[in-house]
Amino acid sequence: MSHLVTLGRVLVKTCAALLLCSLFQIVANAQARIRLATLLPQGTSQYHSLEAMGQQWRTGTNGAITLTIYAGGIMGSEKETVSRMRLGQLQAATLSVGGLSEIDPAVGALQKIPLLYRSLDEMEYVRRKLEKDIQIRLEDKGFWVLFWTDAGWVNILCRQPYAHPDEFKKGKVFVTADDHQEIELINHLGFRAVPLEWSDVFLSLQTGMVDTVPVTPFYAEASQLDTVAKHLLLLNYVPLVGATVVTKKTWEALTPEQRDVLQKAGAEAGKKIQERSRAEAQEAIEAMKKRSGLQVEAVPAGLQEEWRRFAESVYPRMRGNLIPADIFDKALSLVAEYRAEFANGQGNARP
Repeated sequence: MSHLVTLGRVLVKTCAALLLCSLFQIVANAQARIRLATLLPQGTSQYHSLEAMGQQWRTGTNGAITLTIYAGGIMGSEKETVSRMRLGQLQAATLSVGGLSEIDPAVGALQKIPLLYRSLDEMEYVRRKLEKDIQIRLEDKGFWVLFWTDAGWVNILCRQPYAHPDEFKKGKVFVTADDHQEIELINHLGFRAVPLEWSDVFLSLQTGMVDTVPVTPFYAEASQLDTVAKHLLLLNYVPLVGATVVTKKTWEALTPEQRDVLQKAGAEAGKKIQERSRAEAQEAIEAMKKRSGLQVEAVPAGLQEEWRRFAESVYPRMRGNLIPADIFDKALSLVAEYRAEFANGQGNARP
């Protein structure tokens, strides 16, 4: 009988220990300090949207989830940021397609195909249709998408008044240093690609190391690139698409209620970033005109078609190399679908 009593006491103690461990694990999972890195400069409207998101996280989880933002690239390039996330040094990041492509190249279909999209509505349509496929790919690689957003169009800033594709072959085009396939693609188009970090662009324009920079007007104005490159070609080269991602390990450690708070606040932040970024593009152009005398060149329909034919010549090289063939084909198919259904892709109707 004494043996049975002793055994019972051991079982009770064991169950109590297991229960305490489980409770400890629940508490531990409910607490999280999320470190987020981004190239977005501190003080910008986009940065403030991320700050507001973090405050909503803290409030909505009674202080259990806190957000620390490392802005302005202080954690390194987007490639380095992704590496830090994989090592557990960071739990989240707001990345452009360039950085997201380090996780999975399928994301490139949203941005990297030059002159594929004729309107931002068209791009959004494709993005929504591809989100599920891309989410699965990113999740398989250990990342969860909190929200998608965009910053409007990437135009072409240049030291010379270039307009036609052949004219740009005389120049030197900035390409992000980590994007080796993009470098190869630019060179294949007949341009001279110069790989650099974004932090080196201003000085490189000053010295003539580069003379052409595909960039959003907002970033050009914020970085004062217009003070050394005074010609902006309003060619809607590609949309600047991005997303905020969280490591899957971090995401799965949260409670369902906490995930809901993060996702809703993220969706609101993404919407605000997108709306403000698009509005700031024209504001930035006007500011640069006043500050540096920026010369803005519109692109007439005939020249747009010339650029489009020029860009399409490289699509076969991109398919299956820069972007997985199935996703590349689906993006082109969705563009055709949109144009057949919504105002010929001119953005006059939103699905």
